Amino acid sequence: MRRNGSSPARIARVFAGLRGRGQAGFVPFVTFGDPEPGATLPLLESLARAGADLIELGVPFSDPMADGPVLQRAAERALAGGATLRGCLDTVAEFRRTSDVPIVLFGYYNPIFRYGPERFAVDARATGVDGVLCVDLPPEESAELDRSSRAHGLDLIYLLAPTSTPSRMRRVLSRARGFVYFVAVTGVTGARTALPENLETLVRSVKRLTPLPVGVGFGISTPEQAAAVACFADAVAIGSAIGRVIESHGRERDLLGAVEAFAGSLAAAVHGARALQAEERR
Repeated sequence: MRRNGSSPARIARVFAGLRGRGQAGFVPFVTFGDPEPGATLPLLESLARAGADLIELGVPFSDPMADGPVLQRAAERALAGGATLRGCLDTVAEFRRTSDVPIVLFGYYNPIFRYGPERFAVDARATGVDGVLCVDLPPEESAELDRSSRAHGLDLIYLLAPTSTPSRMRRVLSRARGFVYFVAVTGVTGARTALPENLETLVRSVKRLTPLPVGVGFGISTPEQAAAVACFADAVAIGSAIGRVIESHGRERDLLGAVEAFAGSLAAAVHGARALQAEERR
């Protein structure tokens, strides 16, 4: 069944459904164009089949300062293969022919600035993008993209970190739309053997300040970690761990199967976490 255009309510509908089922959302991340441009659409379809509630699609950039080694290499491969922001949007349009899973473009402001924020918002809306998150664009510098994205029904999603003060949180939350992305660890993306002990306390402090869903990402790499975070977050975002699977399989024939199997294990852990927690408390 073909589904056209973008729905500004798609992210909200997904989170409402998750809330009604008592589940957190699974949010996988892949870099557009890695390991080659033609692989992205099949990868998005695999993630949707695996149980993704929302997908972050990374826009490759030459200076990905917030990314760790795995995602830096993914961006390098994508750029070497000719990946562009226009190509990324075209792939989302193809994905929209068969899927309503929300797509958030995740990356840096430079490609959007060069494309033109107004033109970007128009084209992103037309191709079926639901939101955009620019790692390096704080609220103080986001007026142009905020205005154009708001006018064209795109959610502009902001980051909060463990170092964010209450006043900073309130400032960011006053601009946020769609959901809030809470960075679990300071530093760059990448798998961690352990997450901060006070992560739940920090996330709950954010949730007290906003009615928006709060997703948590950076550093989460295993089904066990994902399940633990899903017990208190509204969504769990996982990128580098999936990027490692893509890197290890490259252009091999079993790439899609390997990604789908791993993503499926993460989705099952996230979706079942709260029910398991409730059962253990009985």
